Amino acid sequence: MNKAYFETYLERQKAAYDAIPIDQVEHIINLIKKCWEEDRQLFAFGNGGSASNVSHFITDLGKSASDRMGKRFRCLSLNESISWITALGNDYAYEDVYVQQLHNYAQPGDLVLTLSVSGNSPNVVKAIHWAKENGLTTIALVGGKGGRLAAIADEVIIVQDEHYGRVEDAQMTICHMLCYGFIES
Repeated sequence: MNKAYFETYLERQKAAYDAIPIDQVEHIINLIKKCWEEDRQLFAFGNGGSASNVSHFITDLGKSASDRMGKRFRCLSLNESISWITALGNDYAYEDVYVQQLHNYAQPGDLVLTLSVSGNSPNVVKAIHWAKENGLTTIALVGGKGGRLAAIADEVIIVQDEHYGRVEDAQMTICHMLCYGFIES
């Protein structure tokens, strides 16, 4: 590797950040606030690095934003219970690991947020499709290709890059904006 590689990487990361649609971020934070005001639940999930970002997001929202707001956010990462995920994957199929959990918890009016770089992960797409059919509001943060999620989610933010690392970093930045909008406002 040489310095030019790193400079180019950072230039492309900055371009991904600069393309984040702030109006859409503001709209999504308003949906989260409405969810909180109505004492509804927010469910989030993803795969791989996106799963890690979801866990971080739910921690920030459920702890730090809740501390600031006084009333707790009712939020849950569906990618946290490895025993439940493996039981569902084994007994049904891997594409059912999130939708089956929504069957247990979700109610019409709840909010679902997913992170996916490709926008095409079958387990995430299936859960978003089910959520829409059952009266939940769906949000997807996806990479530059958009994938199937961009076509089916109610609210979509497309990070204008296809590099997994840059997209995941930009998605985490969006998640931080969503949380710190409550923490620091």
